[in-house]
Amino acid sequence: MKRFLTISILFLTATMTMSAAKLTINRIDPTDWFVGMKNPHVQLMVYGKNIAQVKNVSTDYPGVAIDSVIRLESPNYLLVYMNLRNAKAGTMTLHFDKQKVDYVLKQREMSGDKRMGFTNADVLYMLMPDRFAQGKGHQSQIKGMRPYKEDRTQPSLRHGGDLNGICEHLDYFKELGVTALWLTPVLENDSPDSERGYSTYHGYATTDYYRVDPRFGTNADYRHLCDEAHKKGLKVVMDMIFNHSGFEHPWTHDMPTHDWLNLPQWLKESKGTSDSRGTSFLQTSYKLTPVVDPYASKVDLRETTEGWFVSTMPDLNQHNPHLMRYLIQNSIWWIETVGIDGIRMDTYPYAYADAMAQWMKELDEEYPNFNTVGETWVTEPAYTATWQKDSKLAKTNSFLKTVMDFSFFDKLNKAKNEETDAWWEGLNRLYGSFVYDYLYPNPSSVMAFIENHDTDRFLGNGRDTLALKQALALLLTVNRIPQLYYGTEVLMNGTKEITDGNVRKDFPGGFPGDTHNCFTSEGRTRAEQQMFSWLSRLLHWRQGNECITKGTQTQFIPYGGIYVIARQYKERTVLVVLNGTSKPASMQVGRYAEIIGKTKRAKDVLTNRYYDLTTDVTMKPRQSLVLEF
Repeated sequence: MKRFLTISILFLTATMTMSAAKLTINRIDPTDWFVGMKNPHVQLMVYGKNIAQVKNVSTDYPGVAIDSVIRLESPNYLLVYMNLRNAKAGTMTLHFDKQKVDYVLKQREMSGDKRMGFTNADVLYMLMPDRFAQGKGHQSQIKGMRPYKEDRTQPSLRHGGDLNGICEHLDYFKELGVTALWLTPVLENDSPDSERGYSTYHGYATTDYYRVDPRFGTNADYRHLCDEAHKKGLKVVMDMIFNHSGFEHPWTHDMPTHDWLNLPQWLKESKGTSDSRGTSFLQTSYKLTPVVDPYASKVDLRETTEGWFVSTMPDLNQHNPHLMRYLIQNSIWWIETVGIDGIRMDTYPYAYADAMAQWMKELDEEYPNFNTVGETWVTEPAYTATWQKDSKLAKTNSFLKTVMDFSFFDKLNKAKNEETDAWWEGLNRLYGSFVYDYLYPNPSSVMAFIENHDTDRFLGNGRDTLALKQALALLLTVNRIPQLYYGTEVLMNGTKEITDGNVRKDFPGGFPGDTHNCFTSEGRTRAEQQMFSWLSRLLHWRQGNECITKGTQTQFIPYGGIYVIARQYKERTVLVVLNGTSKPASMQVGRYAEIIGKTKRAKDVLTNRYYDLTTDVTMKPRQSLVLEF
C-alpha cells in the first residue's frame, strides 16, 4: 500500500487529526470527471488512512449535489456519490469535515453520439506494446516500480517496447493498410516479473486503473498516441479486464469490503489480510460452457465465474455494486480522457453476465456508435452467438455488439493441414462454420482472426505462405470484422510449446541494435517484402469497399476441392476462390452461374491478372483468387 500511495496519479496532501486517529487523503478515483454526461451521477472513491471517520462531506459548488456517502468495511476508503446534472466545468472544492480538497470537473470534447467505434469497414491490427517498438528516450528502469528487468534474450521478461515506439511508426500502419490498432493492456501492472513463475509484461494484471504503466509511458503519451493516430485515420482500441486485477493492487491487501473479491468464506471473514498469497483461492476451471449450459451444476458455474485465473490475478466480484460502478466509470473516463475508439474486454464470460450487461447497456446509452468486442473463447458458433447483443439464445441481453469468432480461428487452423474432401475436412470446416451465421443477430459485427497473442502463430515454426495467403484472403473478404496479429505481414512465426513468449517476439527493427528492420522495404528479406506487398495490396483494396462491408454473402459447398464465397453489392461482385488441396484443381464455372451470370472475365485483385470466366479455371495447389467484376 505504501508504494501505491507514493505513486498515485493524484496525490493530495491534506491531513487532519480526528479524535485519536490521523486522517490522510491520498487519492481520489476518478482523478477528475466530466459534466454534460447523460448519466449525471458519479462515484468518487477516496483513499486514505482512516478516511471513513470523516463525519461530513459537502460542497457548495453550483449545480453539484452529494447524494450519499458510503463507509465501507475498511476504514481506509470512502465512497462519495454526487449528482452533476446542473454543474458546469470548473474546479470544485470538496469539504471533508474541515479539510478541503480541489476536484476538477471537465467539459467534454464532444457528445457521446459523436464517438465512432470500429466496424466491419475496419481491419484491427493487434500488437503488444512491450514487444513492438521502443521510442526515443526510453528509460530501462523506472523508479518506484517493483523489481523488474528488461532482457530481450528472455521471452517471458519485459523487452522495453513503449507507446512512443508505436507512435513513431504510425506511417507503417498506413502503408500496410490497417485502420485500427488494438494494443494489449497499457495500464499499470506493478508486479515483480518472474515472481511465482509468472511475468506481467503482457499487461493483464492491472494494479492501477487510472494510470498507464510508466514503463510504457504516461497518460499524456497515451493521449498523444491516440491523437496522432486519429490524424492519420487510425483508430485505437483499448484492452480492458474487469474479471480480475493484479495481485499488487491495493484492493487485494486492504479489501474495501469482504466481498470485493471472490474469495473462500474463511478468507472473506478475515477481509483478505492473511495468507492471501497461498493456495486458498478458488482456481478457475477455464471452462466457459457452464455459463450457458441449461444443465450446469452449481460447482461448475462457480468455478467459472468466481475462480481465479491464476494466483497472481485476484478475481473481482462484479456483483458488488460499488465495485461495478467503479469499473463502469473507469471505461467512460478513458473514452473521454484519451479518446479511444473501442474496447476489447478480456475473459468476458468469466465475469458475471448480468453485471457485464449493465456495463454494456450504460456504454451503449452514452456512446451509441461506440463498439466493444468481448473475448468469448469457445469454438462453437452457438456459444459465441449467445453473447452478442439482442441474441434470442440468451437469457439476458448482453448488449455486447461484437464477439470474437473462435470457431473461424479453430476451423481454419485445422483446415490448413488437411485436404479439402467431399465431406468434412479442409475448407469444409469453414463452410460448416458459416452455416450457423443465422444464430448471430449481426454477423457483420463478429470479429474473425487467424491467430493472436494467446495462440500459436498461424505459420507455426514454418513459412507456408500459400496457406497464410489463403487464410488472409478469406479473413479479409468474408462478412466479419477482421483482426490481424502484428508481424504476420512479415512472416513472423512461433509456437507456444515452450513459452507464450515465443508467439510474442519483438517486431524486427523496433528496438535499438536490431540489424533486421521490417519497418522498411529495404530492411525486409525478399520473402518478407513479397508477403508485405501482397497483404498491403489486399488491405488497401478492402478500404472503402462496400461490396465487402455491405454486400450479401453467398457460399458454395466445397466441390472438387474448391471453396467459393461470393460478396455482392449493387452491381459489383467479388468472388473468393480457394483451392483447398495440395494438387491442381479446377473451378467449374458452370456451377457458379447464379453469381457469374454473363460475365466473361474478372480481375484477380491479388495479382491484377484477368481470368476468363467462359471456361473452367484451373488453379494451382492451395491457390487463392479474389476475383472482382
